[in-house]
Amino acid sequence: MESVNTLIIGSGFGGSVMACRLAERGEQVVVLERGRRWRPEDYPSVSQDHWFWDEDEPERQNGWLDFRYFGDMSIALGAGVGGGSLIYANVSIEPPPQVFEQGWPEAITHAILKPHYRTVGRMLNVQTLPDRQWTPRTRLMHESADKLGHGHRFRVVPQAITFDPDWHAGLDDAFDYRHSKPWTNEQGQRQGTCVHCGNCDLGCPVQAKNTLDLNYLARAEQKGADVRPLQQVRWIRPLEGGDYEVGVRDLDARAWRRLRARRVIVAAGSVGSTELLLRCRDQYKTLPRLSPALGRGWTSNGDFMTPAFYPDRDIAPTRGPTITSAIDYLDGSDGGARYFVEDGGIPDLLGNWLERAGRHPRLARTRLGAALLEYGRDSNPFAGLMPWFGQAIDGPGGHFALGRRWYAPWKKDRLRLKWDYRFAEKAVQALAERHLRLTEATGGRAMTPATWRWFRNLVTPHPLGGCNMANTVKQGVVNHAGEVFNYPGVFVVDGATVPRALGLNPSRTIAALAEHAAEQWRG
Repeated sequence: MESVNTLIIGSGFGGSVMACRLAERGEQVVVLERGRRWRPEDYPSVSQDHWFWDEDEPERQNGWLDFRYFGDMSIALGAGVGGGSLIYANVSIEPPPQVFEQGWPEAITHAILKPHYRTVGRMLNVQTLPDRQWTPRTRLMHESADKLGHGHRFRVVPQAITFDPDWHAGLDDAFDYRHSKPWTNEQGQRQGTCVHCGNCDLGCPVQAKNTLDLNYLARAEQKGADVRPLQQVRWIRPLEGGDYEVGVRDLDARAWRRLRARRVIVAAGSVGSTELLLRCRDQYKTLPRLSPALGRGWTSNGDFMTPAFYPDRDIAPTRGPTITSAIDYLDGSDGGARYFVEDGGIPDLLGNWLERAGRHPRLARTRLGAALLEYGRDSNPFAGLMPWFGQAIDGPGGHFALGRRWYAPWKKDRLRLKWDYRFAEKAVQALAERHLRLTEATGGRAMTPATWRWFRNLVTPHPLGGCNMANTVKQGVVNHAGEVFNYPGVFVVDGATVPRALGLNPSRTIAALAEHAAEQWRG
């Protein structure tokens, strides 16, 4: 059995930060990532392949997006080296101080995290959209805020994207990749600058998006960390002497392996970390003294989307960064509901397919190939669509457990989520109604999705909680530094530990909490 000093399970905003900081201190670090290591040519935006992860057969299907359906709630997750940074919309934003006034351990305050927010911003090369690169969506957001008398609430959002100040939409064939300028980041990785191609969530073809594999993980590997893709951890078991044994399914070799570690850091995300610990406590009985709070206190972070249509206006949601700006209502001025309105973009799947077909070796330098490339670049299938996005501070209405699901009653060990929409209803409904008012003020037509109006169903890419941090084992699963109560040497460092909704994009907070946890590490 292989022995390692520090074993990290997952490579998202928690695991990548811990890998980097511990490797910098000379720790022997091994990172196990269930997904593959992605190259730009393999991104779904480029390859038109490898779209989905299948939790039932990951050996056969280990693609980009893991979409989990739990009835009233569905969750979108990333799968690959870099974790959620692969599929997120680049927004790297610090929440207001009042978010930390309740629900957190005493050791976690906005002031404590402030320097870590700055560190994360520097590592991810966070920038804002240049003024001359405002998209039609950005301008619509600004206009809508002004027309409601809320112009002071509008702002462009900080993003983990590298922009070229010389780029603008008036360039000849402006969105063509040739306009991306190559550069080398602080970790020695070659990247490009943004050309507003709109493929942020499916893999940036020019690598202007600063995903974790290009910074934190790159630095970790430079310092000796061993990052191993396609390794799915199934259980953790204590050994005599204080070490832990970890059972791993090697998806590439289709074989089981065991590793021995002095310390184990679980960083598989809100869903993955919670599921792993639930299996250790309730299925395999290897960690029976885990807190009874495990699986509880989960929140969707109030994610919501409303489509609006502007028949006489070119919104072009398939161009530009996925999210560029926000209108901030987190102060509770809307009847006590707290939420954060954002513009939304969508990838141009048809245009991507046409461009890929035009570059096929058999069509290159042919009239057909040139035509396909031209049609792909000019594709604008949703010209008048404005997807209003946003997050809200909802209550902890979710509870994860193992059991049967209605569509697979013969399987007793399936991860289940019981979600009570009433914990989210006030905040999400206020956000939905704000979308309607913003649309009406700017001459569009919008309708709240029937999935919410009739069924109170939601989809979230920002799951939080399940292994909540707290002061005591009765209140949560881990302490402020992520160490699991009753199991010294086991840590959870990711979105699973966030004990309440943030009401805006959580990636920077998760990374800042990981920086804080790494700072607490001793010996």
